[in-house]
Order: sequence, then C-alpha cells, then structure tokens
Amino acid sequence: MEVAPLANPPVCRIMDYGKFKFDAAQRARESRRKASNVGIKEMKYRPKIGPGDFDTKTRQVVKFLNEGHKVKVTVTFRGREVFHQELGRRILDRIAERVDGTARVESDARLDGRNMVMMLAPDKRARQASAARAANASTEPGEGTAETEAAAAAGSGQVGSGAPRAEPAAPAVSPGPAGSGRGDELAALRDGTGAEREGE
Repeated sequence: MEVAPLANPPVCRIMDYGKFKFDAAQRARESRRKASNVGIKEMKYRPKIGPGDFDTKTRQVVKFLNEGHKVKVTVTFRGREVFHQELGRRILDRIAERVDGTARVESDARLDGRNMVMMLAPDKRARQASAARAANASTEPGEGTAETEAAAAAGSGQVGSGAPRAEPAAPAVSPGPAGSGRGDELAALRDGTGAEREGE
C-alpha cells in the first residue's frame, strides 16, 4: 500500500489491507463518539402565552442551551395577531433576558412570514463568568453578618442579650352595649370556659 505518494520516491508498505480498513473504521467511530452532537432545537411560543407556559418553555430553552445545542425561538402569529408584532418582540426580549448568563443572541428577532424568529447559541464564556461571580459571592468573608444575626434574632423573638422577649399582653375586650353579652362571650372564649350565650 502506498503510504506517502508525494514523497520522492513514493513510499509504500506491505500490510494486511483488511486490518488497515478495520482500524480506520474503528478510529472514525471513536472520533464520532467523542465529538459533541450539537443540533438546533426549536421552541415555539404564542403572543398570548400565559406566565406558567412561558416559564416552562423558557426552562426547556435553558436546558437545551446548557446541553450545548443552539435554540431557534419562534413566536407564531395567527390571524390579526400579525399586526401586533410588538407582543412577539416583547416575548423574545424576555427570553433573551432570562438566558443572558448562559447564551448569546446569534440572530436578532426578525419576521419570517407569520413567524418571528430569534436564534440563541450557548455562550461558554458568559457561563464561566457567571459561575465565577457566584463562587466569589458565596466565599466573600462575612459581609453584613452583624445585620444578618440581628435580623435572625429579631425574627426568633430574641434580643441581642440572648434573653427572650416579653410577649405583649392581650388587649382587654370591652363589653358591648348593655344586654348584648358580646363582651362576656369573648372573655369566656379567651379563658377557655366556653360559656354559651343566654338566648340559645
């Protein structure tokens, strides 16, 4: 088999051709397996989409981007909705804001017939930068720990000295108009005696 045809003189090697073809196929299969299979995913929205559906679809878009896929976001207009393109553009802008840390807008929103289309591509640099910011924020040494402890103590009913805070006294119930029995009934309920009204 000819190994280097452009050399002067050409270089040839005597070998088992079947084994050579088998090894070449194995190497090609291995390289295909290691290569990331990046495809284009599509997510369709409508101009009148509800907040729950919007959140679900946008989470799916973020998942696709984190897997390394490009995402084609489509807003489909029906009937007279095509005259209100600002609604579709607003939806696409909200999606772009949501995926700001993980993706970049590859092609801006444009109208394609009755669809408004935007392409998003994963952005590794932005993802690494946001991860680094999150790591720095979590390892910052005790900023505002005094305020945090004071807020926790106030929420648990403790003052800075560690003594429990006194419970406020229950407001006194004034009796209602004469003969109503309302004040007596409330006092009985508060005391736990459960006295019933006289007229019943």
